[in-house]
Amino acid sequence: MRQTPLPARAPGRRRLLGGMAALAALAATGAGTAGCAAPAAVGAGRTRVRFWHLFGGGDGVSMRTMLDAYRAAHPEVALEASTLQWGAPYYTKLGMAGAGGRAPEVAALHLARLPGFGPGSLLDPFDTGLLAEHGVTEGDFPADLWRRGRIGGRQYAVPLDTHPMVLYYNTDLCAKAGLLGPDGRLKPVRGTEEFTAALRAAGKATGGPGLVVETLGAGTIGPWRLFATFYSQTGGTLLDEGATRITLDDTRALRVLRFMRRLTDEGLAHRRVDYNGTVGVFGGGETAFLLNGEWEVGTFTNLGLPFSMARVPNLFGRPTAQADSHCLVLPHQRDRGGETNEAAHAFVAWLLRNSAEWARGGHVPAYLPVLEEPAYLDLHPQSEYRSVIDDVALDPPAWFAGSASTMWIELGAVLSGVLTGSRTPQGALAEMRDRLQALLDTPDPLGGDA
Repeated sequence: MRQTPLPARAPGRRRLLGGMAALAALAATGAGTAGCAAPAAVGAGRTRVRFWHLFGGGDGVSMRTMLDAYRAAHPEVALEASTLQWGAPYYTKLGMAGAGGRAPEVAALHLARLPGFGPGSLLDPFDTGLLAEHGVTEGDFPADLWRRGRIGGRQYAVPLDTHPMVLYYNTDLCAKAGLLGPDGRLKPVRGTEEFTAALRAAGKATGGPGLVVETLGAGTIGPWRLFATFYSQTGGTLLDEGATRITLDDTRALRVLRFMRRLTDEGLAHRRVDYNGTVGVFGGGETAFLLNGEWEVGTFTNLGLPFSMARVPNLFGRPTAQADSHCLVLPHQRDRGGETNEAAHAFVAWLLRNSAEWARGGHVPAYLPVLEEPAYLDLHPQSEYRSVIDDVALDPPAWFAGSASTMWIELGAVLSGVLTGSRTPQGALAEMRDRLQALLDTPDPLGGDA
């Protein structure tokens, strides 16, 4: 999830490699790994399981509720959960802990970052037999999400959710604009012309742009997520399956880039607004639509805003939406095994089976049986867009991709100019290619192997 802007643009290649070299030296000497003591049993009959995660916003509240419930149901386990700083600081600390072999038993990871996170060196594989003993098997997940967690024939990540870009809509404003059906839901919208017509109708109801989406700011990533959503709908790809070669299709990409420029040039979307500004504009009832990740559901619910949520409309031919997935991993430990490892697998399985609570924060549970449970189906608007689980568009399996990644920040900066007017679609496309090639030419600082 992301509820605050990311740090400033990622450093250049030389600074990146220099910084990672310093981290590698720290990890090799054991410096900077305080708090990463070796696993141990705690007290008579209690086994310690440590869990690192980066959930600090609305989904952090849901995670704390789940962890409290786990503790109450498993007094034999001493669960120690740590919430660490979101983004690059989290991944740096987790990587160093894995490199030293003195990591926590379980951690959260964004699935798109897995290929660059050293499976086999910084992460240990799951024992799928142990997971099955606790009711979790491959068939319980969308095939693509499960497959992305498998590297070299071993399962290094188990998906907890998917968190896609969605369309928020103000129900009062959309009703005023005639955009709701008899059931109170947004009428189906397909294609760019129907979408722009809906935005114009919404604009008449508000007296301003009908849509808000993040267009600028330090470390902006909203423009990338918008492009990735629409470009995936064209069927285009960014890199080949091995993440070794650029496969960006100029015709498809320019079609999307020109549409993004049209949104702001024609006054259909706010031109200059950062992430927090988008939340304020939509939350203040100033616009009818917001394109963003689903994690702000709690923000708008707490404001008492009349709103609902839907899948991003199919504008370019396919009903896909850019997404990542929070997954659960086993950071590398020198002596992983025994009761502690069994308890870690049981804990992971419990989180998955009880992830209806996790969905309160907006995320779509990846454990498919939960999607049929009344506890989840009764969540509104969270369950309204659940079918997107089969149509998520994940980043290519490259070390520099995924949430809080260098690619998001680098390409977000380029695509920001398309929305604000400082770059032409053609110029942005050329710069995207240059930046992607520079990333491909840079070795993975963590030594991962996609």
